[in-house]
Amino acid sequence: MAFRLVTVVFAVVLLALSAPAQALDEYQVKAAFLYNFAKFVEWPAAAFKTSTDPILVCVLGRNPFGNALEEAIRGKSIAGRSFAYRHVSDAAGASACQILFVGGDESKHFRSLLESLKPMGILTVGETQGFAADGGVINFKLDDGRVRFEINVEAAEHEQLHISAKLLSLAQIVKPEKLP
Repeated sequence: MAFRLVTVVFAVVLLALSAPAQALDEYQVKAAFLYNFAKFVEWPAAAFKTSTDPILVCVLGRNPFGNALEEAIRGKSIAGRSFAYRHVSDAAGASACQILFVGGDESKHFRSLLESLKPMGILTVGETQGFAADGGVINFKLDDGRVRFEINVEAAEHEQLHISAKLLSLAQIVKPEKLP
């Protein structure tokens, strides 16, 4: 029963979030997606140092969210883990993250960043054409003014992330060009 309720809630949230970007700020929608992605991803145990570590959501480079991302995760938790936000500027900072948003201004450096990230279990999320095909796990794209997303299943497997079939059914699946 609880699983059915979660599925219904997620479907309602996705329908609301797929509203035209003009109705909601694009980055408010993307921030809500980042939070909701965490509900449907399982990280390897090694992605956290302790069983009480928060899910660390990071932004690499310029923060296009303003306060929207911090507001989207404030006071929320999943499976007993709270959320925390951090702005990072390099691979060393990104290595501590469970969710790493790579903005458009950093996408040209993503391949070298991906190769230098040591731990597995980082859900990389971008917003530029080719991000998922280039090894990112999830990529946002605008389609008729709506925020949509694509998933690179092979990149998720490489990161030892298990993505729920429910989330996969809502995404466009892309094949990687190559993985590091």
